[in-house]
Amino acid sequence: MTTDEVLAGVGPRLRQMRKEREVTLAALSETTGISVSTLSRLESGLRKPSLELLLPIARAHQVALDELVGTPSAGDPRVRSKPIEMFGRTHWPLTRQPGGLQAYKVLEPQRRQEPEPRTHEGYEWLYVLSGRLRLVLGEHDVVLTAGEAAEFDTRVPHWFGSTGEGPVEFLSLFGPQGERMHVRARPKRS
Repeated sequence: MTTDEVLAGVGPRLRQMRKEREVTLAALSETTGISVSTLSRLESGLRKPSLELLLPIARAHQVALDELVGTPSAGDPRVRSKPIEMFGRTHWPLTRQPGGLQAYKVLEPQRRQEPEPRTHEGYEWLYVLSGRLRLVLGEHDVVLTAGEAAEFDTRVPHWFGSTGEGPVEFLSLFGPQGERMHVRARPKRS
């Protein structure tokens, strides 16, 4: 199945899921923060689905993103990588090929650290699974919570870690190239 075929099936799947749950567009809009017109265009196929739109909808319906997208089964789905300890964090590699895009599930223990922003080539995308992740990115200092994502050019000075309030579990995608997926930033608190 091609990417275009998968994306073409998202709209009807979204409509069917919403109707099965007896949720109105207005109620879904209120829950997700996505306008009624955007939701309607997504369901009718007039708006191309994006991660920024699908993540809050998946959260609202309490389903995995795969269920919304309807990705075809790829055989044995088990990932059999051993965890790697680096910089006090536990990383589970989710990709197996060197170079290109690298994906990790990361567990950062509860600890307070002084941020030491660094720069390097590439792009990074973070998605918080549980806990609270502090992200220092240039002039921004934000806390991401479960279900929130951030994407950034790693040439911007950056640092991320635990807020010190508990452990945080997140996904990290890093690659030499990237597309903007979802950015959440607010001014640094005074």
